[in-house]
Amino acid sequence: MRHKSQPKPFAKPRLAVLRTPAHSPIRPGLFYGLAAALLVTNVVTLVGFLMAPDIARLLSGQNELVLMAYEDRVAELRVEVDRLHSRQYAQTGDINLQLQDLAQQQEVLSEQHQYVKLLADRAAELGIEAPASPAPAADDAILTGSISPGDLRTPQDQVTAATQAVAAMMDDSRVALATLSEEATDRTGKIMDALAGIGIKPKLPSLDEAIGGPYEPPIEGADAGSMIDDANAVVAALERFKAARRAADFAPVHRPTASATRTSSTFGNRVDPFTKRKAFHSGLDFAAPWGSTVLSAGYGKVTFVGTMSGYGNAVEITHGNGLVTRYGHLSSFLVKEGQTVETGTPIAKVGSTGRSTGPHLHFEVRRADNAVDPARYLAVGKKLAKMIG
Repeated sequence: MRHKSQPKPFAKPRLAVLRTPAHSPIRPGLFYGLAAALLVTNVVTLVGFLMAPDIARLLSGQNELVLMAYEDRVAELRVEVDRLHSRQYAQTGDINLQLQDLAQQQEVLSEQHQYVKLLADRAAELGIEAPASPAPAADDAILTGSISPGDLRTPQDQVTAATQAVAAMMDDSRVALATLSEEATDRTGKIMDALAGIGIKPKLPSLDEAIGGPYEPPIEGADAGSMIDDANAVVAALERFKAARRAADFAPVHRPTASATRTSSTFGNRVDPFTKRKAFHSGLDFAAPWGSTVLSAGYGKVTFVGTMSGYGNAVEITHGNGLVTRYGHLSSFLVKEGQTVETGTPIAKVGSTGRSTGPHLHFEVRRADNAVDPARYLAVGKKLAKMIG
């Protein structure tokens, strides 16, 4: 049983009656005028819309062509931008590679600079002073291997600055190496010439390097770095200088006493103090206080210690190159036969034994058992002392 207030299904709905107010504010003439103006405006807009070329083509069935044309233009722009980006990236990448290569070169040069410094220090220990290449400046920090976005310089400016920094380091190192090699070679030549003047010809290390390896055809761009060759030349020059200096240190050219006040008799013919007649004097006499220390004039082996006719107590030292030094009129001995002595080793004490009129040292240099003027040897020793330092 249904409720009385509910409508019946499929019943015809009631229509509401629209009632017009008794006093309407819109007049019929004004209403129709506004409608006409709106219609005219819509017509003008529609005409302009239809007259637009692209829009007209769209409405005339060409919309697909227009869209394709725009898509082509967008694609072309994309390709152009990509091409520009690719070129910029390639340029930047190439510069980055150059900077990385320069950074590696600078690192190698820095290591070589340290090697040059070591060679310069080694030369200084041998008495050779030469300017070493300066340390890299703080500005050389540009060699970072990449282009910093905050750097105001252009990439090419960075490459140019880096190249100049590496070139400057290379030049400084080469100048230092060349100076060291030339100085060492020059001093070696002077030492050898001085020693050759008194018949001493020491053997120096050969300049020929111990190198080898199987033969292979040359490869383009694989030449060995000249920096290594320059450094090796310095090492060889320093080794030869060291050998020459050692030969000079060992040669019997050094003063045999530090306490001698004067040379009381020279080498050659003189009036004999005992016979008062001309006689040959085979050495130099150094007047010195009794008991003064006698020093070895060079490196060698003691081959005689004892009494010798005319010399009194005497010591003989055999050196290389056929040279023998003899020390006479001694008061006592400080060495034994067979003993090896260095230059400046104390070997005896000054006395007045043998044919002597007072305390002094008779110093003699003999070559092939013939007496030679010791003054020549001592003069060379004095020259070498100034040269070597």
